[in-house]
Amino acid sequence: MTDTTTYTDTGTGDALVFLHGFCESKQVWEEFAKPLEQKFRIIALDLPGHGRHTSNLNSSTMSMEGMADHVKEQLDILGIRKCLMIGHSMGGYVTMAFAEKYSAMLTGICLFHSSALPDTDEKKENRNKTIDYVERHGVVNFINPFVEPLFYRENRERLQAEIELLKEIGRQTPQPAVLAALAAMRDRPDRSQVLADLKCPVLFLFGKDDGAVPLEKALEQCHLPNNSTVCFLGKTGHMGMFERTYETRKALEKFAETIYG
Repeated sequence: MTDTTTYTDTGTGDALVFLHGFCESKQVWEEFAKPLEQKFRIIALDLPGHGRHTSNLNSSTMSMEGMADHVKEQLDILGIRKCLMIGHSMGGYVTMAFAEKYSAMLTGICLFHSSALPDTDEKKENRNKTIDYVERHGVVNFINPFVEPLFYRENRERLQAEIELLKEIGRQTPQPAVLAALAAMRDRPDRSQVLADLKCPVLFLFGKDDGAVPLEKALEQCHLPNNSTVCFLGKTGHMGMFERTYETRKALEKFAETIYG
């Protein structure tokens, strides 16, 4: 039986399923998705190890594939047979793992500041350094300086409340979950071929000033799907749902309307 505290289910109509990123929770989508409830059924899930989903954690459930299986189980319980899946950052990695295993359930996907590509060797080494830091200094000391650089520098002052919200969510993520998620992101495979083989439409939302998904990596993948829509956002870092709420929501809404009619 599903834990009703680990998801929200609002609105009616065709389903949009929102997956959050690393050290986030379903809460990051709360205000962003609310206006979409007038047209769509909105499902936001806490991924394993995050938010209120902090039980039965191991390397299998915390892998991208394990998280995708968890999403599938929750959608089955909720009676969702088809959906448009939106994945932010790590949630996009989970979306790609889901697409590899359960593509027949997808009417479309949105990679929201995310990628089908694997970590580079440099990024893997940075993951290893972060794992070592979290093991030695703890989650709080990691999260406090981690969050603000996710935002474009000119957006940080006006979005202090959102930055503090993300820090609070991140600080509540259990250390074993943080470590397991870092290792899972480091070890995820290249799913660019999955992206190329997808039969459903794909929406890419990229920040031009996103240090986590650099512009050159965005350009490497956005041409791969047979049907893709790409939105590049200037003066935007990794957190477009906060930095460019109106533009990203409108892009997603238009994409969903194109799919569902």
